Amino acid sequence: MLDASKLLLAMAGKTSLRRRHRCVHVILLALPCLAFSFAFGACSDQVKAPPSLGPCEGTPLSSRPVLACEADFLAQAARPLDASLPGARTIKTIIDRGHDNVVYYLDTKAYPLHVTFAREKLGYPTAVPFVSEYVSADRAFLLGSVTHYEAPDVWAYELAPYDTGTVDMIATAMRRLASTAYFGAMLRFHPTSEAQSARAAQLPAGVRVVSTEEITAGLDYQPLNLGDTVGQVRLVAAAELATTYVSPRELVVLDHVPNDLTAVAGVVTADFQTPLSHVNVLSQQRGTPNMALRDAQSAFSAKSGKWVKLTVGAFAWSAVEVTPADAEAWWQAHRPAVAVVPTPDFSRTDLLDVDAVGVADISTVGGKAANYGELRKIGGPVRVRPGLVVPVARYAEFMETNGFATEVAGLLGNSTFQGDGNERRRALADLQTRMRLAPVNADFLASLEARLNATFPKTRMKFRSSTNAEDLEHHTGAGLYDSKAGQPGDPARTVADALRTVWASTWNFRAFEERAYAGIDHTRVAMGVLVVPSYQDEAANGVAITANLYDPGPEGEDAFYVNAQVGETSVVEPDSGVVADQLLYYFFHNGSPATYLAHSSLIAPGSTVLSRTELFELGQALAAVREHFMSIYTPPASFGSLPMDVEWKLDATNGERHVWLKQARPYPGRGTTTETTP
Repeated sequence: MLDASKLLLAMAGKTSLRRRHRCVHVILLALPCLAFSFAFGACSDQVKAPPSLGPCEGTPLSSRPVLACEADFLAQAARPLDASLPGARTIKTIIDRGHDNVVYYLDTKAYPLHVTFAREKLGYPTAVPFVSEYVSADRAFLLGSVTHYEAPDVWAYELAPYDTGTVDMIATAMRRLASTAYFGAMLRFHPTSEAQSARAAQLPAGVRVVSTEEITAGLDYQPLNLGDTVGQVRLVAAAELATTYVSPRELVVLDHVPNDLTAVAGVVTADFQTPLSHVNVLSQQRGTPNMALRDAQSAFSAKSGKWVKLTVGAFAWSAVEVTPADAEAWWQAHRPAVAVVPTPDFSRTDLLDVDAVGVADISTVGGKAANYGELRKIGGPVRVRPGLVVPVARYAEFMETNGFATEVAGLLGNSTFQGDGNERRRALADLQTRMRLAPVNADFLASLEARLNATFPKTRMKFRSSTNAEDLEHHTGAGLYDSKAGQPGDPARTVADALRTVWASTWNFRAFEERAYAGIDHTRVAMGVLVVPSYQDEAANGVAITANLYDPGPEGEDAFYVNAQVGETSVVEPDSGVVADQLLYYFFHNGSPATYLAHSSLIAPGSTVLSRTELFELGQALAAVREHFMSIYTPPASFGSLPMDVEWKLDATNGERHVWLKQARPYPGRGTTTETTP
């Protein structure tokens, strides 16, 4: 069973348990109330610790019936190296219903799964599926965990999100744990799914409940991509990035999460991020650390302009000053690996139906169109709109006939262009301006418009980027290129303008810098264009990963990570202060429970962007996508299931709300760290 604490967004800093619990011990010893009143009934000013918990031993045991002191807790607790669980320790608990509700506080390092302990120590039959202990009304055990969230100083009892434990079961567990642990007076029940929240509202008045939002509100550190880096600290306002160059050797400290950021040594933001933001996906692709920290710019102000080694760990971060010589040595030893992209194939010049392409055609149509063609092959619960593909050969023709290929070669050979980031920004912007005005092959343009009129009459189309250097297994290129609406006969949205805008985005400054960081030869990059009908009545949109980002290993709890937002409001490039629904959807578990890590700031409190029916429809599609692409891509290191990054829409055309998939690409995984914790 997964600790429900693993479901929380990584948002906490490292805090001293020992210092805090000295205070707790004093308080508990001074307060005079019976043990059961810790969890039930009104406690007045006089409450005391459970009487006679026994001696404080602090030695790891396979299990303990009581936790008499902090040393006992630390001996039994585990602190997984997982970026979703900063500043927290957890003990797995089993309450044996058939033997007077005796409590077992497991050695959670030795027994990270309840089932292992139950079979080895309690004689649970190997022939009986253990899942019944989470869903059966006559289950033998109450399975849960006690987690201490350090930064907000919250002690929480948690069940698996799919656990159907009744109100009486939860109340019994709280009573037994409160009477057998030194922190019993502080224990609160933390529901980890919507169904558990509903049951929590029915608990006896004396049982205290804490929500995910209350826990995360007390956190100040969010590690998103773990690892080490060396960089020169640069404090920048996110709004300045459009005109200010930051280099790959700078550690950028930002006031807000930016919508656009070129390759840098590492990122620190004062705003918390969604794990699916472009900034984080690119950080994962680059292998560079990314974290959020309350009041980040104040924390780094004394180091502005200095070289530091930044370590983003699962539970803590550090920034230690280093000399320029040490920094140079580090960079020489940590040059990024060169990304490998398919050589473009210019042999096909005809328009292609998207149903005729797949991953084998990336060289001809680019990564996005190739993966889209695979989505169209799935069928069943996967709704994907039909479309056309303009092959990369037409981009190459446009570049050659207008002299842009020669101009690019000149820029790449210019020492000023190569050595000055601000000059690169200026020169590339000038190139793009002229590309957006250059003529397109008239015969090809006429054939494209005729095909659109015949196949998609009176329909606004979306022209989407599809280079051979994006949406690949080891290079996502998330957010680097542009899309544009176009429709034959619409003077405000011409097909020619749409094509030229997408082609010109090949030379976006952010795309150029990202390719340079990855060691990609710019002259080997070519742009295909995926042309699909636009969504005209978008009720919601979002991004999902077909794996559990917070428990991704082979023995982890299988789930989909989902971001959802109302209307067309972006979930990957939100305005400052705008939050989307963020949840883990346990689609394959009993009742398909959802654990919400955050709720949209644009809807009424207590509501969700997707209904349960709509979420189930999305889950069916995500399951089918994962199954299809498993034969094409390999899960990244530490993932037991294939994580595909899926963009989806909830379309409400003609009053019928359905989930449609917009794209899918391999998710790059995340960085690792050598950090160890006690």
